[in-house]
Amino acid sequence: MEEEAYRDLGEVESLYCTHSYRFVQQGGVHHALNPDPYRGVFGTDGEKYAKDVQDLIDFGTSGNVAAFVSEAIQGVGGIVELAPGYLPPVYSSIKKAGGLCIADEVQSGFARTGSHFWGFETQGVVPDIVTMAKGIGNGIPLGAVVTTPEIAEVLSRRLYFNTFGGNPVCTAAGLAVLRVIEKENLQENALVVGSYVKERLNALKDKYEIIGDVRGRGLMLGVELVTDRQQKTPAKAETLHIMDQMKELGVLIGKGGYHGNVFRITPPLCFTKEDADFLVDAMDHAMSKM
Repeated sequence: MEEEAYRDLGEVESLYCTHSYRFVQQGGVHHALNPDPYRGVFGTDGEKYAKDVQDLIDFGTSGNVAAFVSEAIQGVGGIVELAPGYLPPVYSSIKKAGGLCIADEVQSGFARTGSHFWGFETQGVVPDIVTMAKGIGNGIPLGAVVTTPEIAEVLSRRLYFNTFGGNPVCTAAGLAVLRVIEKENLQENALVVGSYVKERLNALKDKYEIIGDVRGRGLMLGVELVTDRQQKTPAKAETLHIMDQMKELGVLIGKGGYHGNVFRITPPLCFTKEDADFLVDAMDHAMSKM
């Protein structure tokens, strides 16, 4: 069972199957209902989404699974924070089916959420495997996998080779990043400044009907644009237009989401309130010209 889980771990990047990013369907992979509080069929009811995972195990598998992979806050998916109470029952179902629980912390890890160092902590769970990158190196190409000794022992039964694995320069940079996060209290900064940004963005939501939802936590925030708040119709063209306008004002902002209509606000953890004002003022100006 562990060997199968390890084999699948190498394919984690192609599991999400988001057409706007990459799509390589893997055999034997099942996709659970997205526990999206804004667009999901069950709203904020995490337990109903969790039951869908149990149903997948009961009716779509032999009853034994290799692993369950999830992001506590979906990044490219549009800064979607999982419905409250979702992961605890899901993890329980997976473990009963003999599977491993894998937390993808590539974007939500390393203090970005502010309230916690790891995104999965917001759901009160402890995964078997944690994948991490991006924030671990602050620009230096670096990634890592953390797991238990029992699971890691599987490597002794397989030939594993990585051309650039264990690079001493990159690992030294990763250690330096950890020290700076601690020394400069960047987790607290993510919480304080992130809360300030979210407050200002919610003020924009009150001002502009095109903003359907403001979500996320810390310095991992999303702003979803819609042409109709009731129907939640994705404002795809408007999103691109505002992006271009903000670029002209000196602000580079990313987008994501299934429909490509969500601004992804994930600045460096040293982001200040002055930076936040510049960002939100630029968005305000661009929307005022629509």
